[in-house]
Amino acid sequence: MPYPEYICAPMREELTGVGFKELKTAKEVSDSLPSAKGTSLVVVNSVCGCAAGAARPGVQMALHHTKKPSSLFTVFAGQDMEATAEARKLMLPFPPSSPSIGLFRDGKLVHFIERHQIEGRSAEMIAEHLKAAFDQFC
Repeated sequence: MPYPEYICAPMREELTGVGFKELKTAKEVSDSLPSAKGTSLVVVNSVCGCAAGAARPGVQMALHHTKKPSSLFTVFAGQDMEATAEARKLMLPFPPSSPSIGLFRDGKLVHFIERHQIEGRSAEMIAEHLKAAFDQFC
């Protein structure tokens, strides 16, 4: 059973408010990610504490970097189940985790940050990790 929207709405807004496009269905994911040109950042959003304390704030900080992805997408684990499952197919061979962050170039996964790389780290550490990936792939 998905989380209620009233719980997720403020967490969604933390990403959509800085330019992320929500992908809420499997079709939206399959229509957007594989064919995206340039670099795309995909955040698998979550209600957990490490998403609130590190992942979302770290992503927001990283987007102030001079190099950044051309497209920003997000799916919400625990709510948009089909969209999340479709996005996770594109993130193989990494196991499902949330939160997680994938960087794609021309529809292909080139960098991935798993939950265990987010937990216990600060937002600043996540931002630095992402900026290094942006420098390499964007």
